[in-house]
Amino acid sequence: MSPSHGPGSGPPTIRALQAALTAENTAVYGYGVAGAHLTGARRAAAVRYWVAHENARDTLTAMLTAQGGQPVAAAAAYALPFGVRSAPAAVSLAAVLEDRVAAVYLGLVALSEPSLRAFGAAGVRTAALRAAAWRGSTLAFPGFEVTPPSSPKTAARASRS
Repeated sequence: MSPSHGPGSGPPTIRALQAALTAENTAVYGYGVAGAHLTGARRAAAVRYWVAHENARDTLTAMLTAQGGQPVAAAAAYALPFGVRSAPAAVSLAAVLEDRVAAVYLGLVALSEPSLRAFGAAGVRTAALRAAAWRGSTLAFPGFEVTPPSSPKTAARASRS
């Protein structure tokens, strides 16, 4: 366990920061994979977001160190949710990566330290906007897994049973 060095720096804070760091490292890796299949404006966006995730990774590393934590080093590779062999798959991967980053930043929003909450909220917002740009649509609750509503016909049949 890490030592405590002030408000909000106990184990929950370290765990939330470590989770965010892992998500950022995964995004850096994933954008490297996705970017190899993109061209033009999409490739330029992937490069911008890749650099932004590297910057976030560096910020989180510094935050962890300041909280008394030992940042976990990036892995050589990360398991991706699906294979990427085309531009459409690369775009889908980018959206999934951003959705996952948004979800992990919610862990920082849940902390009691106002500066970490604000950092987490900004991370959720940024990732949600990037995911929406890739997907072409927004999610009602970025970072949360929400099951799609059933169609009216399905709901009507279920209520008759």
